[in-house]
Amino acid sequence: MIRKIIEIDKEKCNGCGLCAHACHEGAIGMVDGKATLLRDDYCDGLGNCLPVCPTGAISFVEREAAAYDEAAVQANMQAKSQPHTGCPGSMARSMERAPVNQPASFIPMPSQLRQWPVQIKLVPVNAPYFDGANLLIAADCTAYAYANFHQDFIRGKVTLVGCPKLDDVDYSEKLTEILRQNNIKSVTVVRMEVPCCGGLEYAVRTALQNCGKLLPWQVKTISIKGELLDD
Repeated sequence: MIRKIIEIDKEKCNGCGLCAHACHEGAIGMVDGKATLLRDDYCDGLGNCLPVCPTGAISFVEREAAAYDEAAVQANMQAKSQPHTGCPGSMARSMERAPVNQPASFIPMPSQLRQWPVQIKLVPVNAPYFDGANLLIAADCTAYAYANFHQDFIRGKVTLVGCPKLDDVDYSEKLTEILRQNNIKSVTVVRMEVPCCGGLEYAVRTALQNCGKLLPWQVKTISIKGELLDD
């Protein structure tokens, strides 16, 4: 049947996850850090997700789609309600790892950290180490999840870390001033695939738009299993 249904622009989606929380039918989920319409028959076409999207990535279209199935939605939501509720990033899970036998000649890799402090809320807006820096802005959890974090990401960069969910602050204003007042060469954002990390990426995007400079930047996403996801 032809009916009204949501459409998500993956290019505009910042992965904040607000739409997934706003959708009472469970039609939207986070896949590889992006909001995704999971099933057509879960979408009632009422659009509770539209007003919460900060980037305008969601719109209505009319297309061929399965009819809204309230019974399937209720069954799905009941299954999801047990045993975990709340942010999908806080869901408990275990990951089996093969034991690592280190050879006798094993030499630990040295830290690549170049400055202190590293927390966004503690770092000064102006500091000598920002001059000509390649800036790394990383979610707290990434360094724990990704084994080679120092070598692959921190090396050669000035590092700022934060978690918008735990700090409950908007980093964009401070990041804007850091980018505006210093000679930053590039920005790399490293985030987890969980929805709450979208807040960090959104803050960096906002800072880049507001700083008055055109800076090269990129986003890297780490899976909960500690793997670097494809760009």
